[in-house]
Amino acid sequence: MRSATMRRLAFLLLVCAAFSGVSANVARWAPDFAWLKSGGSRTTLKSLRGQPVVLVVAPSPEHRNFRKQAKELAKTYQLLGNDKAVMVAAFTGEPGVIRSNIPFVLAANPGAIVQSYGVAGDFAVFVIGRDGNLDEISDRVLPGQRVLDIINNSFVPQRDNRRAE
Repeated sequence: MRSATMRRLAFLLLVCAAFSGVSANVARWAPDFAWLKSGGSRTTLKSLRGQPVVLVVAPSPEHRNFRKQAKELAKTYQLLGNDKAVMVAAFTGEPGVIRSNIPFVLAANPGAIVQSYGVAGDFAVFVIGRDGNLDEISDRVLPGQRVLDIINNSFVPQRDNRRAE
């Protein structure tokens, strides 16, 4: 009897979620932000659904933690590139040249990113999954392998792996 009651309750919760318009797959949507493409047109995070995004917030490209994060990402960039990951830098202080073999796009309004993502310090890393979910938040440099693991173990790849079996 208990099992039947639990099944009914689970069914009712699923129905409520379906009619509320809330996706049961996304725990926390990543706030949208924009950057300018090379041609000058504006692009947003929403346009990248289906691709993982790594957002790094720092005062400048010369900031110690930004350089360390870029070095960590470089260790696994070929694998991240296979996943079509997009690297985004939001510099809150001074812009400059990013000394890395990784192509970063520069966020158009870093101040808005700091506010919408709730960045408290001067450095943060966010890993946004293919579904737009904010999968990781860190104020410390993340190892490249950790970023790759987060991307490969988020909801969308796990769901796709279950379907393939």
